[in-house]
Amino acid sequence: MKEPLKLGVPKGSLQEATVRLFARAGWKINVNGRSYFPEIDDDEIDCSICRAQEMSRYVESGTLDAGITGRDWILENDSDVHYVDELVYSKVSARPARWVLAVAKDSNINDISDLAGKRIATEMVNFTRRYFEEQGVPVQVHFSWGATEAKVVNGLADAIVEVTETGSTIKAHGLKIIKDLMQSTTQLIANKTAWANPEKRQKIEQLALLLKGALVAQKMMGLKMNVPKLKLTEIVEVLPSLNAPTVANLYNSDWFSVETVVDESIVRDLIPKLLRGGAEGIIEYSLNKVI
Repeated sequence: MKEPLKLGVPKGSLQEATVRLFARAGWKINVNGRSYFPEIDDDEIDCSICRAQEMSRYVESGTLDAGITGRDWILENDSDVHYVDELVYSKVSARPARWVLAVAKDSNINDISDLAGKRIATEMVNFTRRYFEEQGVPVQVHFSWGATEAKVVNGLADAIVEVTETGSTIKAHGLKIIKDLMQSTTQLIANKTAWANPEKRQKIEQLALLLKGALVAQKMMGLKMNVPKLKLTEIVEVLPSLNAPTVANLYNSDWFSVETVVDESIVRDLIPKLLRGGAEGIIEYSLNKVI
């Protein structure tokens, strides 16, 4: 490439998860203390640390060629960027984040229309205003600098629009969710001019391919085992796989080596079945990428 790809890495809650994901995908990012320009072991990429809330603005303006941020902040900033791919991950789980409307647990507010003339606290000011305008419900939307859940308890707001994955934090603060407003997943986005550049587009597509492969691999495990010939058909029928398991003769033997990739969630139940079916020497191993 004539000039490196300028890549934005999200600062804050997603930073560590993003660095781990890149490592699985094949790139080592070294964040040096308070530096906003981490090192990466790829001469074709220059990294910058940027808050997810601002990432889409810098990508849209061309300050960054590409970046990782939430779909929620792209909508909040109303940014004109190219959506390259969805990367479903977070600091907690692989669940999409939800932006929800919540009120006090004992509140008589049970519907959006009940909030007419009420105060709503949120970080997502623009999105929330647009949402209620589209619903035809006049509300006062105030920016929250943090501790948003406490705003209702302290009487500073009648409702909040806040992000959650499981809803447990919302409930723990004595609130109830009355409406899910949006689901947000992490997105790899690109500046439209950079996307039109063949060299930069190829690099961005390489990132998307390997990051997606690393995410798929997080949910999968490899299994390898030895199986006697008489039990081979029975074992293969038990095994789920992406396509079909790999089966190879063991040297000078009537045993076979069987290898497959399966969903991590079924391994604990699958291994005992394989043992009962006659498999031996079962090896379970983690994967970096599945493409």
